[in-house]
Amino acid sequence: MNETLKTLMERRSVRSYKEEQVPENILQQILEAGEYAPSGMGMQSAVMVVVRDKDTINQISRMNAAVMGNDGDPFYGAPTVVIVFGDSTRGTYVEDGSLVMGNLMNAAASLGVDSCWIHRAKEVFLSEEGKTLMKKWGLGEEYVGIGNCILGYSDEPHPQAKARKDGYIIRV
Repeated sequence: MNETLKTLMERRSVRSYKEEQVPENILQQILEAGEYAPSGMGMQSAVMVVVRDKDTINQISRMNAAVMGNDGDPFYGAPTVVIVFGDSTRGTYVEDGSLVMGNLMNAAASLGVDSCWIHRAKEVFLSEEGKTLMKKWGLGEEYVGIGNCILGYSDEPHPQAKARKDGYIIRV
């Protein structure tokens, strides 16, 4: 089987991470794949904010958990978080950011790095605390959180693919 297709079929979301950081050269390759995600009209309007600082990750994790109404760690101890933002002045900002997220996770899998898409980026960065972080990072309020891509190495066995549901493909 083609290696790309194998990666796409075998990638799984991981929800338990070692503290081991993703090496910079590997992270750079993952981010570059995000840069090459398709975008509406080729505008490349999505932005990725890479967070490796433990205190900032803890802050964003706390904010994300608050949106859910609990105090757990929605980032599952991952040592790297890539927050993808979309420029809401673009009609395809959600789709553009979602494609970046997909490229990040698939590129990570191809390089032996585990990942998971964590929701609630929109709600976190609509808060005053979130807007303050965005301003610190040089992002205007036209940017909307699309997703958090957590990256690292699993501290548990990798999950296996479940059987695909019937009716997933309809041919006409």
